[in-house]
Amino acid sequence: MTGVSDYDVLEVPVDGGTLTVGRWSGAEGAPVVLAVHGITANHLSWAAVARALDGAVTLVAPDLRGRGRSNELPPPYGMRAHADDLAAILDELELVRVALVGHSMGAFVATTAAARHPERFGPLVLVDGGLSLPVPPAAGIDAMIEAVIGPAMARLSMTFESRAAYREFWQAHPAFADSWSDDAENYVQYDLVGAEPELRSACAIDAVRTDGSDILLNQQVIDAIQSPTTEAVLLWAPRGLQNEPQGLYDERRIGLVDFDPDRVRTAAVPGTNHYTITLAEPGASAVAREITSAAS
Repeated sequence: MTGVSDYDVLEVPVDGGTLTVGRWSGAEGAPVVLAVHGITANHLSWAAVARALDGAVTLVAPDLRGRGRSNELPPPYGMRAHADDLAAILDELELVRVALVGHSMGAFVATTAAARHPERFGPLVLVDGGLSLPVPPAAGIDAMIEAVIGPAMARLSMTFESRAAYREFWQAHPAFADSWSDDAENYVQYDLVGAEPELRSACAIDAVRTDGSDILLNQQVIDAIQSPTTEAVLLWAPRGLQNEPQGLYDERRIGLVDFDPDRVRTAAVPGTNHYTITLAEPGASAVAREITSAAS
């Protein structure tokens, strides 16, 4: 392989404005795969995976509506809106049908997109997401989301006096204790908007609330993994968002979900947590291998 030849940023027209989309171009003739990030993330969460692809695939990754440089796009939010935005990317790039990879909430976007637009999307690579989780009892949607994603929700109401302070905030995160890298640095710095001393996350909290409610409570979204229209693989991290020993999934939890085992294959990625499964090795290479297989 010749490796990734180029990275550029596109502006794609969607309802309400434009969606910012990153693109890592592969070798000549390489298939295109769309990559969808998590609930408080941005498209640079895929940089390590793009490098691991080594030119086998052109990876196209949007900042979802309400995040990154798409953070000023207005409602509607929710999985259906994101799925329709993905279809708009295909229209803009004149693509008929592509494989989809989604991390965390992005995996729910992927399953919804495949169910809503079966002629446009599939196969699917679901990365530590896409299967429903038990909803912890809580007083409101913010509390429910925070119970699942922890400090990632609290971060959205915080301000930071400098970029260095934001770096230190993330470097103290247990998930990155042994895996800080240039990819992690670029990912977190891209998230910042505003000016010192009042920098903040680009994520629109209303988008996070709506999307969090969708993946936790919307039965159509929860059931989308059961769609018979495409095959999928679920790669899961043994460790969680805080690098705790219990990840979002394990074999017991996966066994509780009603899906067709002939359509959905599952595999653990040892040595990863919820963040490092895409942002560091060995996760990035494991995800890249499944993307290459799905795109072939």
